[in-house]
Amino acid sequence: MHYLDKDIWFPHVNNASPDGLLAIGGDLSIERLLLAYKNGIFPWFEVEEPILWWSPDPRFVLFPEKLKVSKSMKQVLRIKDYKVTINKAFKEVITECSKVNRQGQTGTWITENMIEAYVKMHELGFAKSVEVWKEDLLVAGLYGIDLGNNVFSGESMFTKESNASKVGFITFIKNTNYKLIDCQVYTNHLESLGAEEISRDEFLENLSV
Repeated sequence: MHYLDKDIWFPHVNNASPDGLLAIGGDLSIERLLLAYKNGIFPWFEVEEPILWWSPDPRFVLFPEKLKVSKSMKQVLRIKDYKVTINKAFKEVITECSKVNRQGQTGTWITENMIEAYVKMHELGFAKSVEVWKEDLLVAGLYGIDLGNNVFSGESMFTKESNASKVGFITFIKNTNYKLIDCQVYTNHLESLGAEEISRDEFLENLSV
C-alpha cells in the first residue's frame, strides 16, 4: 500500500489492490485532484477515515449511445414535470449529495473538506452539476468532473422524488457530447440505465484519447 505525503504524485494504477485501493493520505488540493482524475483515480472515504484513493478494475462506465430508457421513464420525461439545468446550483447539489444515507456506509464520504475542494474545482471549470427542479424547488441533482477530454467522471447524485434523479441523468446524457461517462463502481441503478463494466486498461485508453 502506498502512503502519500505533501508531494503531488500517485503510484501507477497497476499497483492498486484487487478491490481498487491504490493509495492512502495526501490532500484534496486542486493539483492532486486534477492529477488523480487524469490518471483514472478518484477519492472515496468516510468522514473518520484518511483520504483513500481508488482505481478499480473493472471500471463501471456508460457509453452514451448505450443509454437505456424504459417505457415508464419515457412517459415521465414526456410529462415534463421537471426542469433540468446545468451549473446553476453546484454547492447546493454537492451538499444534498452529502446528506444521502447509502447502504453499507456508516457516514458520508462527501466531507466538508471535499465539498470545499470540489466547489473550487467548479469555480475553475473542472466540476459540473446537473440540477432538477420542480417549480422552484431543487428535487434532484448530480455532479462530477469534466477535464475537457470528452469523459465525464460522475461523482454522486441525490433525489427527493421518485425518478427525478433519472430525469436529470437521462436529460444530461441525451444532450451531451461526451464519449464516456465514468460511473466508477457498480450500482444496480446505473446498470438499469445501460452502464457496464470494462477493464481498467480500456477505461484508461478512453481517458487519454
